[in-house]
Amino acid sequence: MNFIKTPVKGMPEQMPSDMVLREYVLKTIKQTYFNYGFSQIETPIVEHIENLTSNQGGENEKLIFKILKRGEKLENTTSVDELCDCGLRYDLTVPLSRFYANNNSSLPMPFKAFQIGNVFRADRPQKGRYRQFTQCDIDVLGDNTNLAEIELISATTKVLNNLGIKDIKIIVNDRNILKAMAKSCNFPEEKFDSIFIILDKLDKIGVNGVKENLIELGLDEKDVIKYCKYFSINKESNSCKSFFGNSLNNYIDEEVLNNLEQIISISTKILSNDCHVVFSPTLVRGMSYYTGPIFEIQLADYQLSVCGGGRYDEMIGKFCGTKVCACGLSIGFERIIEILKTNNFNANTQVKSTAILIAKDANSDKVYKALLKANQLRDKGERVLISPRNKNVKFQKDNLITLGYTEFIDVFNDSEI
Repeated sequence: MNFIKTPVKGMPEQMPSDMVLREYVLKTIKQTYFNYGFSQIETPIVEHIENLTSNQGGENEKLIFKILKRGEKLENTTSVDELCDCGLRYDLTVPLSRFYANNNSSLPMPFKAFQIGNVFRADRPQKGRYRQFTQCDIDVLGDNTNLAEIELISATTKVLNNLGIKDIKIIVNDRNILKAMAKSCNFPEEKFDSIFIILDKLDKIGVNGVKENLIELGLDEKDVIKYCKYFSINKESNSCKSFFGNSLNNYIDEEVLNNLEQIISISTKILSNDCHVVFSPTLVRGMSYYTGPIFEIQLADYQLSVCGGGRYDEMIGKFCGTKVCACGLSIGFERIIEILKTNNFNANTQVKSTAILIAKDANSDKVYKALLKANQLRDKGERVLISPRNKNVKFQKDNLITLGYTEFIDVFNDSEI
């Protein structure tokens, strides 16, 4: 049998230098969310197949890595549908919903949680798209006020600022506004999800492309033209109320607009000057389980979204039988890692790193003193490597420099430690 040395496609492996950066980012995320009062939880990577296929995950449910039943259970299966009883999680929201339903009696209310872990999607691997990747989620459960959205936005932009990422744009909308725009144009409600999927492609296909797609969907051309006027001139504004004027008065509760105005206003005031909050009627977010405000965080320099989320007040209730308000946000961890790499961010410089190289013929006293010195530096919080000194020490040091070591101590019998 021939062994394969390369990893399975879409399942990345990390070099030591990659892990230094990843661990630094993870540490920054954890510390920042902890400072904002979020509690860390952990859920299994394997989830019940019933939960994963409950129409909660949208298109992700088509990408499940299913796990076969084991032993006698597998032998007794009579159909393809009976072959699997669990699968690898494709996100962290479904496991969170089950976690809360199972443990809510011992959790505070509201419950502010964050979790970080690998998720798996049986997708076609390509640049920037993996089958296994790290996801970071924060959620506020049991809070029906705007404080939940504001805290999620505030904490996550602080994470980005702490990583040295500037010029951040927070785009907000509300699923109820999306529905109101569709209603005002006489679109049938059963086609809302298909309409929103098309609108979500606006940046790729343009207004004309949206028009063509909506007409192909069977919608009246006059209604489509009216609909496209909402975003054919301006796609962003500092106020959702001023954007629409009175055009949605008969189709939406004014409280929806007031709530979104408050989120925009307060977030604008409390965030750093590097963060800008805007309303966009074209922001959709792919998941149909969102029930209220939705938001994305984009970086102006890269023209891409690095975080996204929103309110999903109906999902958790399906697990525990009673309505539980919920709002969450997910960080695009892998995208942030790539951005920091592009900016040549060096996580090694955050901690002083020293390598002590001991000559192979150094006596016991020198070895002891070298180890003692290393422990003294470690007690001060420094990173210290002890290693035998190679014959080609220049090559050895060059390799250690790539791992972040900036200080070197050579130990010989005639040297002082």
